[in-house]
Amino acid sequence: MTTKRPTTRPAAAKTPSAKPPAAKGPSAKKPPAGRRLTSRRLLQLVLLAGVLGLVVLLVVFILTSRPETPAGDAQVVREDSHVLNQAPDEKAVLVEFLDFECEVCRAYYPTVEELRQEHGDDLTLVLRYFPIPGHTNSTNAAVAVEAAAAQGQLEPMYQRMYETQAEWGEAQESRADVFRGFAQELGLDMAAFDAAVADPATTERVRRDFDEGRALGVSGTPTFFLDGEKVETQSPADLVDAVRGALGD
Repeated sequence: MTTKRPTTRPAAAKTPSAKPPAAKGPSAKKPPAGRRLTSRRLLQLVLLAGVLGLVVLLVVFILTSRPETPAGDAQVVREDSHVLNQAPDEKAVLVEFLDFECEVCRAYYPTVEELRQEHGDDLTLVLRYFPIPGHTNSTNAAVAVEAAAAQGQLEPMYQRMYETQAEWGEAQESRADVFRGFAQELGLDMAAFDAAVADPATTERVRRDFDEGRALGVSGTPTFFLDGEKVETQSPADLVDAVRGALGD
């Protein structure tokens, strides 16, 4: 008789239990594209505001610093001041300190021209430069007008500046080439014009008007003097009333 041996089953191989995934820290999420754009735009605005603030401070410093022309020596009209209209029966003299890039000056321009047409026999008109430092092309424009004046073409260039101001005003780069184009259109001797623009004496002539204006209390444009007295105007209508009063109308 054969005795059966109990069979022993091999123990099941233990499979290593899968370890739980290691815990990960919170992953850094990239900000949405819109948010990144907003942050960049905000930074640009902050930088722009800073630059504009520095420009404003520079303009204020220039306009409020002590002018080179002593106040006691300042004159509203000098022998070399540019006369737009010499009245044959002069009863009053109107002097304007102006900036060709100034929009307010442009707004007053038609009124000044109307006064010249209506009172040309009685009212003498004098132009003086006052280019605001914060305007990129105001000095360039004044220099171009001064260069044209050297060829007897002050008035046409003066008028051209205001007629075209919307095309070049507030540009952040030089528009001297545009002003040179005006000179060509007026038929000026371009070699003489270019030489006058490049001559430091031309810029100095503009600067003298500016310095004397500051010595007289000019801080913005347009500023008018009527018979040597500063005129406070809030609108072109105020200027008309002041002139008519001086003329006895």
